[in-house]
Amino acid sequence: MLIIPIKAGENIDRALKRFKRKFDRTGTKRQLYSRKQFDKPSVLNRAKIQKAQYVQRLRDNEDY
Repeated sequence: MLIIPIKAGENIDRALKRFKRKFDRTGTKRQLYSRKQFDKPSVLNRAKIQKAQYVQRLRDNEDY
């Protein structure tokens, strides 16, 4: 559970913004979406390889 201490006189909007930022950094939302549906390990490996190929292509084209 995330705990956001609110300082004396702090605006609630500012505290909410800190909470949202902390929540995004924990990766909880991403984990929930990934657990929504089962993906076969072969599909995950294929996506991982495709992402690596994409990144490599970007790095290769960066030099030109």
